[in-house]
Amino acid sequence: MIKNILIDLDGTLTDPKVGITTSARYGLAKVGHPIPESENIDWIIGPPLKASLAKILNVDPHDVLADQALLGYRERFSVTGLFENHVFEDVAQTLASLKNKGYRLFLATAKPEVYARQILDHFNLLEYFEYPYGSELNGERTNKGELIAYILEQEQLQAEECLMVGDREHDIFGARSNGIETIAVEYGYGSMAELDAAQPKARIQRFADLLNLI
Repeated sequence: MIKNILIDLDGTLTDPKVGITTSARYGLAKVGHPIPESENIDWIIGPPLKASLAKILNVDPHDVLADQALLGYRERFSVTGLFENHVFEDVAQTLASLKNKGYRLFLATAKPEVYARQILDHFNLLEYFEYPYGSELNGERTNKGELIAYILEQEQLQAEECLMVGDREHDIFGARSNGIETIAVEYGYGSMAELDAAQPKARIQRFADLLNLI
């Protein structure tokens, strides 16, 4: 019996492409590593950002250059990039329906909680969630498995009563490591091949399709 639904943010509830990629380019340029506009970096949306920036820079994630690029990213994202974002179709109505049916909704994003809360509030989605769980600015809980374990502990939830909804393999693997089944959305940033390999319990084409599955 599912009672609690954990939901990813980027690529699941909202499309943050412009804000994230533009801020990443800004941060990379600040450390002397500009990347051409023709280079597609959409793959950085979803996974822990510092590791993605380090991959682009070809350095270890613990390298000071990755830290500096992340600081540059946040310099722009915290002011402008945060709101260069839009909500996917039917999200608000679906969240409202789920809440009305008695499900407890929790945000579960690798994005820092301070930003996630602002984004949900800006788009009038915060009211649907029991709590918007995210990572810390120091990098703590950017790993999806650790984040979900933290949510289960904080809220005293039973894994078998939970479901995770997300668009990337990190959502699926993170939930599975905690004994939670997943539904993957196909309109986000995980490729079909990525989702095929991760093998979620189910897949949906629109967020509203959740209502038919649960």
